[in-house]
Amino acid sequence: MIKETIVCYGHENVKATHRSTLEITKESYLTPRGDCIICIKANKALKDLDERIKEALKQGKKIKIRIIVDEIVDEVEALGDSRLSFESELSMVIRKSDYVDGRTLAIKASKAAKDIKRELIEKLKNPEQKAIVELIVEE
Repeated sequence: MIKETIVCYGHENVKATHRSTLEITKESYLTPRGDCIICIKANKALKDLDERIKEALKQGKKIKIRIIVDEIVDEVEALGDSRLSFESELSMVIRKSDYVDGRTLAIKASKAAKDIKRELIEKLKNPEQKAIVELIVEE
């Protein structure tokens, strides 16, 4: 098992209403239009991830994305793809579709932003709120 931990923070504009994507960004601000973003000021983007995770995902392995805010936990499962490039130095996007671009972490996800537990999202509307995002890939 390969595990990577990302730390990020909430923002008053967190809406998490997007129907097909979920995003984590290193950006320090969020406009009301960013409805797929669940947290900002992340300490890692795609380019920063462990090479073993990137390799496993390029082989199409399954990834579990665990979002932890205080005592609330939600999980998303998704798949890697041979087309993944892990180019983005700013963000990572998890998609329900099989669309891939330089910001894509994984595809065919079980959840998008709108599917994440609402009590978790409510907490992430507080800019002081810290979130832990664990990326777990079975080798």
